[in-house]
Amino acid sequence: MSGTVDGPDGRPRCGWCGTIPEFFPYHDREWGFPVADDRRLFEKICLESFQAGLSWRTILAKRENFRAAFAGFDHERVAAFDGSDIERLLSDPGIVRHRGKIEAVINNASRASELIRDEGSIAAHFWSFEPDPHDLPPPQTETTSAASIALSKDLKKRGWKFVGPTTMHALMQAMGLINDHLQDCVIHAEVEAARRGFRRPAR
Repeated sequence: MSGTVDGPDGRPRCGWCGTIPEFFPYHDREWGFPVADDRRLFEKICLESFQAGLSWRTILAKRENFRAAFAGFDHERVAAFDGSDIERLLSDPGIVRHRGKIEAVINNASRASELIRDEGSIAAHFWSFEPDPHDLPPPQTETTSAASIALSKDLKKRGWKFVGPTTMHALMQAMGLINDHLQDCVIHAEVEAARRGFRRPAR
């Protein structure tokens, strides 16, 4: 991972923002800030799964289309999707038309309901995998971690699909389970402050 790049305001941001201008708003307002809302988390899980093997630019550009196609990522509604919905989604040019990933989202919606039943909420379970920051490598130097491997194994055991360690590490970065902004990035301190003030969901 390269160093920082200057943002629109001339202040440094994580280097990956320099790829396209659309990355800056996502980076500054969303990436790394802690999330406890189950619907938002389910969306992030699904989008990270769709991103596997593709660029985040592709997924971010299609995010509103994904929301429309998957009932706003309401896991209960998605769990009720049937074969006709799969065919509808496979013919939708606004999303990534990958049968395995589409079927994984529908499967994971049912698994999400089970997780809420067993653990209280998606958020409570995921936040239970929060690693000690002192055990983490420097930001953006690894694509997996002990925590992402553990989370991946847990979800696979519960029947989730497309939740490999690399995908789960990306999710951990996105949902604020870790602060992976570069130390010199101006958003790093904002995320740290948000994490300090964040009330971890109880199981």
